Amino acid sequence: MPHDGDDFVKPPPDPVLRVKVLESLLIEKGLVDPTAMDALIDQYETKVGPRNGARVVAKAWVDGSFLEKIKIDCSAEIFDVFGFQGRQGEHIIAVENTSNVHNVVVCTLCSCYPWTVLGLPPVWYKSAPYRSRVVEDPRGVLREFGTEIPEDREIRIWDSTSEMRYLVIPERPIGTDGWSEEQLSQLVTRDSMIGVGLVKNPVDFAVS
Repeated sequence: MPHDGDDFVKPPPDPVLRVKVLESLLIEKGLVDPTAMDALIDQYETKVGPRNGARVVAKAWVDGSFLEKIKIDCSAEIFDVFGFQGRQGEHIIAVENTSNVHNVVVCTLCSCYPWTVLGLPPVWYKSAPYRSRVVEDPRGVLREFGTEIPEDREIRIWDSTSEMRYLVIPERPIGTDGWSEEQLSQLVTRDSMIGVGLVKNPVDFAVS
């Protein structure tokens, strides 16, 4: 019998429900400290987020030497320069978008993701449809994100693993000469560092 009243609450999706049940069991058995778990989630959701990655991208745009170093060992270089380190960020390699190549990151096996620079992975990144379809039909998937890549531009798919994670360095937008790293970082989005989106339009930002 359908319930159309205001008191009806739609249950969470099965994966979410399973996670909640597992979390409750772990807490009940004393295997997980709920306070520590909440603190960890808060750290990556509100304090890290994609802001660390945006700072890395902005510096790469203005410092060619830094860019070349992070394409070899991003983890070591961002620790030396910014002090960024932590869970899921031990082995990161930066891949640079150019006028000839557009990079997209996926984890086809699970949801490996560079928490250190991007925070917690979005739900869609962990979903089976994204993980399978972006490999088979990258242009089609990018269109679903509202991102059109020219047909003459190669799309490279990078498959993250437990040993290696990737950070996309999007192209620096035209019209940002003279911008500071802080100003440039405001243009960088999480999706642009995964490769499914582009950076913000600099026209929308007033720079003094």
